[in-house]
Amino acid sequence: MLKRKLLKSTVAIALGAAFALPALAQDKPYKIGVTAGPHAQIMEQVKRVAEKDGVKIQIVEFSDYVQPNAALAAGDLDANSYQHKPYLDQQVKDRGYKLTSVAFTVNFPIGLYSKKVKSLDELKEGARFGIPNDPTNGGRVLLVLQEKGLIKLRPEAGLKATPLDVISNPKKLRFVELDAAQLARALDDLDAAAINTNYALSAGLQPGKDSIAQEGAKSPYVNILVVREQDKDKPWVAKLVAAYHSDAVRQFVKTEFKGAVLTSW
Repeated sequence: MLKRKLLKSTVAIALGAAFALPALAQDKPYKIGVTAGPHAQIMEQVKRVAEKDGVKIQIVEFSDYVQPNAALAAGDLDANSYQHKPYLDQQVKDRGYKLTSVAFTVNFPIGLYSKKVKSLDELKEGARFGIPNDPTNGGRVLLVLQEKGLIKLRPEAGLKATPLDVISNPKKLRFVELDAAQLARALDDLDAAAINTNYALSAGLQPGKDSIAQEGAKSPYVNILVVREQDKDKPWVAKLVAAYHSDAVRQFVKTEFKGAVLTSW
């Protein structure tokens, strides 16, 4: 009789342990990869909001753009937040990652700057306009100029448009293609230039204050929250998105970055 009771007790304990395993697994924090700087700062705020909804987050910082996707695809991360969709699409195409976007996050809008005019309307015919000389950023700037009504591009040019794709240029802007990091220093010699946010900030420019125009918050280059395809419909992902899209995070971005970073939801 004693042996039978001990056997039943052992089985009950074993079964209880087996049923407890999933709960223990859920108690582990979800690892979210970010790049250092604004993405990490914003995710700290997301972490606080998410934890109120029962979702624990561990933030993992990276210093480059390649490793966060590799780590996510390998299962070392549960999500990442640092890239825009054109970059993800290229990574998926080149490396075969089974990764997908689940939400828009923020945009680091390229700003248009000038020391000679205060608005795009003031640009004179033949003005020298500086743009980045790499396909991704150069095309991005040309799309901004098209959005602002200064030029028109061939419809099939897509995100990697070049000055050769310009089919209408009423002001006859002369495009000066320079390395993106050089444009801020070349501003004295140009009538205007498009400068990435990180380079603008390092040059002492305040995008929300000093730019004469900015890329819209919902451009093709808005940043995204990314997970593995197999995880996209899981409840914790929906809660993570809700935390990111909270009023608390929106207010933090607005207050902390003063127009250099824009929310896209």
